[in-house]
Amino acid sequence: MSLLKDTATGNAAISKTSTPSGDSALDSIMLHLSAAGGAGNLTVTIDAISGAEYDTVLLTQDMTLVTDLLWQPDRPIELDSGDKIVIAWANGAGRTYGLVIKWLGR
Repeated sequence: MSLLKDTATGNAAISKTSTPSGDSALDSIMLHLSAAGGAGNLTVTIDAISGAEYDTVLLTQDMTLVTDLLWQPDRPIELDSGDKIVIAWANGAGRTYGLVIKWLGR
């Protein structure tokens, strides 16, 4: 298995969709903000290739006091080929961010 990553940077709303190639496993999500985030929840969701009835919210995080977020599940979350990881946050305060999504490729 190899460790792969996808990144995003900006200062507006986060609306990042990451599509690993082939079967893979979500390993971690890291987010750094230029200052504490402000109101609103960040969500991490699987958009399942199998259909909406399999879409799953993996994480909901209140960003009010967050500057650095590292979310690593107890074990990697297996993804089917074609599944997508969707990360969303309004970022109403316009914080500059750096986002890293890591997964294990097979």
